[in-house]
Amino acid sequence: MKTTLEELQAFAAVVHAGSITAAAEQLEQTVSGVSRALGRLETKLETTLLRRTTRRIELTEEGAAFLAHAQAILASIDSAEEQMAARRQHPAGQLRVNAATPFMLHVIVPLVPEFHRSYPHIALELDTDELNIDLLERRTDIAIRIGELRDSSLHARPLATSRIRVLASPAYLATQGRPKNVAALAKHTLLGFTQPDSLNRWPLRGTHGDEWQITPSIRASSGETLRQLALEGAGIVCLSDFMTAGDRKRGDLVQLLVNDTADVRQGINAVYYRNTKLAARIACFLDFLAARV
Repeated sequence: MKTTLEELQAFAAVVHAGSITAAAEQLEQTVSGVSRALGRLETKLETTLLRRTTRRIELTEEGAAFLAHAQAILASIDSAEEQMAARRQHPAGQLRVNAATPFMLHVIVPLVPEFHRSYPHIALELDTDELNIDLLERRTDIAIRIGELRDSSLHARPLATSRIRVLASPAYLATQGRPKNVAALAKHTLLGFTQPDSLNRWPLRGTHGDEWQITPSIRASSGETLRQLALEGAGIVCLSDFMTAGDRKRGDLVQLLVNDTADVRQGINAVYYRNTKLAARIACFLDFLAARV
């Protein structure tokens, strides 16, 4: 059976305090509890560490040798705890964040300079994927997921919701015309996703309900690719506000079929594994992002 931290603390405290009674007061434990811890330690080591007399306690030769190791272990633990406390006050270390390319480019990247100024000791590693990844396999601390969450083993922190809209560029509309109703979209070039196919269900009302399944003329795996195609006048697209708000404000993309569009919003969540207390470097990034998204 291996030595416990409690036994090492009891042994070192008795040596430093000079008695079991004084050590018990120092450790805020009972005299009997400290005495039993010493007894267990000596039994495990199969040697006598302390000579006890009515007047004082003396280290044996074996006890003196073991004390040096015990003190080194206790000092190492104290140092580790101090470092963890410092990290809570001044978070540090590497932080790996994964997100789909559009969210990374339009939301996270603009916030990185401010985050780095606030937490200069955190080394950010930013990774993009269009599909959900395995956080453990990719050694990822936080992943941003948009839409429905399916992995129940992950903890999720809701950050925001983002409305999706049907959009086209003025250049496309100038050459192809503006669709007057949902049915008219069938005559237009529609830009959609390769997967998942649920992203090709646009929030358009009609006899079909509040969603309209499209058959894309051009497909892409990334929403950012579809955005660029729309800006170039390649077709009509359905994308989330978080990546197109600036385009709409500048007039580079125009919302279509406003009266026929249902108010559908995608959930934006930060997901992560957590078995114990969340590391400070992760917690501060989540708080920072949540306050700004």
